[in-house]
Amino acid sequence: MGNPLKVAIIGAGSTYTPELMEGIIKRKSALPLRELALMDIDEEKLRIVGGLCERMAAAAGLHVRVVMTQQLDEALRGADFVLGQIRVGKLPARVLDEQIPLKYGMIGQETCGIGGFFKAMRTIPVMLDIAARMETLCPDAWLINFSNPAGIITEAMLNHTKVKMLGLCNVPFNMFKSIREALSLPDAEFTYVGLNHLSWITAIEHHGQDYLEKALEQGLNSESMKNIPSSGFSKELIQALKAIPSSYLEYYYFKNKKLQLLQNSERSRGETCLQIEKELLGIYADAELHIKPELLASRGGANYSEVAISLVDAIANDKQEKHVVNVLNQGALPFMEHTDAVEVSAIVGKDGAKPLQLPGFDNRHIIDYMRMVKAYERETVTAAINGDEAAAIRALLMNPLVGDYDAALACFEELKRAHQAYLPQFG
Repeated sequence: MGNPLKVAIIGAGSTYTPELMEGIIKRKSALPLRELALMDIDEEKLRIVGGLCERMAAAAGLHVRVVMTQQLDEALRGADFVLGQIRVGKLPARVLDEQIPLKYGMIGQETCGIGGFFKAMRTIPVMLDIAARMETLCPDAWLINFSNPAGIITEAMLNHTKVKMLGLCNVPFNMFKSIREALSLPDAEFTYVGLNHLSWITAIEHHGQDYLEKALEQGLNSESMKNIPSSGFSKELIQALKAIPSSYLEYYYFKNKKLQLLQNSERSRGETCLQIEKELLGIYADAELHIKPELLASRGGANYSEVAISLVDAIANDKQEKHVVNVLNQGALPFMEHTDAVEVSAIVGKDGAKPLQLPGFDNRHIIDYMRMVKAYERETVTAAINGDEAAAIRALLMNPLVGDYDAALACFEELKRAHQAYLPQFG
């Protein structure tokens, strides 16, 4: 390990930040820090969350300079790692993404469908700005992004900027953990293939033996995410797929049931999160508190700290270990383009992530589904960067949760008006 590091967290007013702090504390001997820069545009949240992080560091004997700032440049200058967890328009924008599509008979969800499309429209311009500042202020830094939609942001950043970056999600980690527990196979290794929030496990290996067939016979589901109202996959469906899908695929495979559930819900997930956030900020503000509170687990971010900080550790200490990341395909999946961002296992060290090759992969359902959704993602990036409304409509027509031109156009126009403050590209 070389010199102590500067880590910048962009969007540090997020109530998830104590998760990251916990991960930093846990690895303090492997990852000595000289400075932790906490940056957010929301002064009050930054003060409350940053205050808790300072107390957590002090209680753990972590001697690090903690800087709280609303200035992006101050946070980035000289950083070694930049952790991105921004939410442009905050939770009220998410609520609009969830509620407005329901009027048009479409699923409203934070990262999937037209709601996720608009989250990409708001987030990509800001992420490109962060990348431009990084190219000047910390050109050698690694950006590790878990702002959603993580896969689409990776697609934009790695094809349109010079920054070194990896996209990250806690879904694979949680899937692996729950399947290892369910099958009592603590050392199981997985073949994981897909795009962010559109992924499958296609092999489960333990000491040279494949347990996928056993899992399919049992109709094994991986644990669902806290932020998805889950009903699970039937044994017959899993056997037809010849793979274990991530819980986000419930939106695609049970579109009608999910839509009905959302239409009949008293409040959207974003409104629930607003309530949880308010409670968490109240708890965080307690000057006696110096540990991460239990309530945080009811948000969808379980194990983020483990996933994010272990990735920083792998790069900083050149560990050459296996992680699932969002990265450019570069031939790893022969059926996808080289420049497609995919979510796959990769070996991670000081030069970043080298995706593991999957030659001879022949699950046609997964191949075709990934190609279709990737086509949507490519057009989404074009629309986000160029403000190209024709590309936006083409994207939405290819999205399995949209597909209808009249509904797509009407909903697009309404969401565009609702979010216009955050959509400079459509000015």
